[in-house]
Amino acid sequence: MTDPKFNPNTAQTALGIEFGSTRVKAVLIADDCSVLAEGVYPWENRFENGHWTYDEAQIRAALRGCYAALREEVQSRYGFALQKIGAIGISAMMHGYIALDQNDRLLVPFRTWRNTNTTEAAAALTEKLGFHIPERWSIAHLYQAALNGEVHLPALAHLTTLAGYVHFLLTGERVLGAGDASGMFPLSGETGDYDEAMLKTCGALLCEKGVWQDLKTLLPRVLRAGEPAGVLTEAGAKLLDETGVLQSAIPFCPPEGDAGTGMVATNSIRPKTGNVSAGTSVFAMAVLDKPLRRVHTALDLVATPWGDPVAMVHCNNCTAEIDAWASLLDEFAGRLGADSSKSDVFSVLYRAALEADPDCGGLLSFNFLSGEPIAALPNGVPLFLRRPGSRMTFCNFAGNLLYAALCTLRMGMEILAEEDVLPERMIGHGGFFKTEQAGQAAMAAALALPVTVMQTAQMGGPWGMAVLALYALQGADLPLAEYLEKRVFQSAPQSTLQPTKQAMDGFNAYYAAWKRALEVEKAAAGLAAEEA
Repeated sequence: MTDPKFNPNTAQTALGIEFGSTRVKAVLIADDCSVLAEGVYPWENRFENGHWTYDEAQIRAALRGCYAALREEVQSRYGFALQKIGAIGISAMMHGYIALDQNDRLLVPFRTWRNTNTTEAAAALTEKLGFHIPERWSIAHLYQAALNGEVHLPALAHLTTLAGYVHFLLTGERVLGAGDASGMFPLSGETGDYDEAMLKTCGALLCEKGVWQDLKTLLPRVLRAGEPAGVLTEAGAKLLDETGVLQSAIPFCPPEGDAGTGMVATNSIRPKTGNVSAGTSVFAMAVLDKPLRRVHTALDLVATPWGDPVAMVHCNNCTAEIDAWASLLDEFAGRLGADSSKSDVFSVLYRAALEADPDCGGLLSFNFLSGEPIAALPNGVPLFLRRPGSRMTFCNFAGNLLYAALCTLRMGMEILAEEDVLPERMIGHGGFFKTEQAGQAAMAAALALPVTVMQTAQMGGPWGMAVLALYALQGADLPLAEYLEKRVFQSAPQSTLQPTKQAMDGFNAYYAAWKRALEVEKAAAGLAAEEA
């Protein structure tokens, strides 16, 4: 509804833009963190020349497209053209490989976190550094390119993430927030910057393969939440707003990864807090109150936007297979003449899962659209299994899809339990939790922990990024955790679901059968790879 009394150009506002796996979303908030307007632009990755990628034209089009949708909503709701914004922040899916030459041209198409062709490099770096380097991390991509002798490396001048790249396009600054930077290269807990000893070791390894550039100069400068990160240039303003109405010189906060914005959106910044983000991928974050006893290849050690250490369980696959089945069911409903939408199908599917047998009647699924390092799968293939005695009902099938999306997450969370660093509860956000209680109940059963969903968490990472921008604008007098508790979440509505013994026992039975059948999935994935 249009509010002619409110002019967003005269208010203290903040804009967060997040590049997710399937959409790019912009959220404009007021100084009380309420949402003023949103804009969404859908996009999809492609598998080209052996890599999952979005090309440069897609990145620029998605940036302009989501802002254009936001701009139109502001005009429609408030009757004003959007000219001024208090502060802006950019976030995106973490990790990956954006390699630029000295003229800031992409040397190869953006390689996303989804690529798992860096196994050799990740294993070698983990051994040499004594620190787990996941396949997704930027340094693993760089070292794998060196091992492969890729011809673009002599021209390499700058290395960054997707958030860092978009931030550079808009501001000209080569910086990253601590959370996103920690997914490029390990950070030092003492300095908050890249670990100097590891830089030296890794630099020597790269030199052996002909990469002579100084590694630290290749990487973006690390900034903590709240620190200034540049302003919107005139060229950046023209790129963001094709109408030319948006003014330049708007301050930016440090760009962040989607893990960091998820922590902000769920108020999971202090030690012993945790959150789980479940969408195309799923990852759980546990802010540590003590160091881990040993290196675990199933855990990433990253950082909050404030720089505190976080143990991260990351799984490449979560809801993509649920989406595929929802599309099939939507098509089926259409052929029956049903007047429904895909969102209706999702709602029915998730609600049916609440009525499934505790173990989903013996049905099993594997949701591996791509490789899954935690399960030791270099590539995947979706698979549905049922035994002759299984109870093949729609509710059991729906419940099985939700449980299958959480099994690899459970594998990683078991390590956190062994290390005695499990959070006291998990705060959930992402599309998996959109249908009331369904995803929340499945997650609580899988993790054997209370799962809380906040109303703010449903706004997701773009809202969290906007909050970080607002923090840089108005909250520098407080540490980030204190700012969130006192000024953002003090009275935020939330609901917590405790797992029942029956639900936990049911998931444990499903999980045990799933682990036994994992060899079937590995054989199927191997066969699919041979035939590709």
